[in-house]
Amino acid sequence: MPHASPWWTPDVHADRRPFLIGRNRIQSALRRFFEERDFIEVDTATLQVSPGNEAHLHAFATEAIGHDGSIQPLYLHTSPEFACKKLLAAGERRIACFAHVYRNRERGPLHHPEFTMLEWYRAGESYETLMRDCAEILATAAGTAGARAFTYQGRACAPFLEPERLSLAEAFERFASIDLLASIEKDGSTDRERLAAAMRAAGLRVAHDDNWTDLFSRVLVEKVEPHLGFGRPTILDHYPVAEAALARPASRDPRVAERFELYACGVELANAFGELTDAAEQRRRFELEMAEKARVYGETYPLDEDFLAALARMPEASGIALGFDRLVMLATGASRIEQVLWAPVAEASA
Repeated sequence: MPHASPWWTPDVHADRRPFLIGRNRIQSALRRFFEERDFIEVDTATLQVSPGNEAHLHAFATEAIGHDGSIQPLYLHTSPEFACKKLLAAGERRIACFAHVYRNRERGPLHHPEFTMLEWYRAGESYETLMRDCAEILATAAGTAGARAFTYQGRACAPFLEPERLSLAEAFERFASIDLLASIEKDGSTDRERLAAAMRAAGLRVAHDDNWTDLFSRVLVEKVEPHLGFGRPTILDHYPVAEAALARPASRDPRVAERFELYACGVELANAFGELTDAAEQRRRFELEMAEKARVYGETYPLDEDFLAALARMPEASGIALGFDRLVMLATGASRIEQVLWAPVAEASA
């Protein structure tokens, strides 16, 4: 089978160019969006001592060699989050960042090893404010691209409609007939057997070595996510505390956290938190995440002690990470992420 022509050949570039021009216009419009709301755009370092401490995120490792030959292990960051929160600790109040980020073991129509994350943070403001931001940003992207609807794989979403807000508990009940909160204790701990029993009753597969997180993820991926963001965007809200390592518990129910994700056309676009600012609790959660990473993948990443020290000084805040390339895809009608990247990473030949 002949190989596809490289992205830099004139005919391929000519096909991609309308998407790329759309990307630039949307990025310019969003920069104006944040400037008009008194955000400062920041630029964070790509190299970090820790790439992040979520169990299922995979980083690219490298090292810095000193003039004396000493070696410092470093990673390409999976998100600018740690650096942005340090800036909040330094006194910034509203910041936004277009950051190139890097994730290993991810490649497909919606995934690329290097992509652009748009993150923004609001000190002293609730995470519900981020929901309003999301609605306005979807409309801004669509209006800039001249799109009446977002489309992906034949599915459509109206970006100018107010997003539907749906809790994880509501979604599990609606789409899988499972009482999610019945498997979560008041202290946030989880009951694997109770969730497994509910899944069996609903006709879902349960493996003997699945833990609670494995089961939760299976229901979410197989039964919930395929229904989100059709007709209008969906905000999937109030994740279990066990699935929100960087978010604070919700005041109305300590079993769930101030975390939401934004979906359109079945595509996950953004992940938001009412930020956790308890450094000791954050350390405990990171250690649990790294224990899970060691169990599943046989590796761990170091903790960023500088980040944990800054967290103790960070004000109450809300923050969100949005996959900018995915947003551009939906607004321009692109079918693969490489179509909206000016110079995509070459894929290894088979």
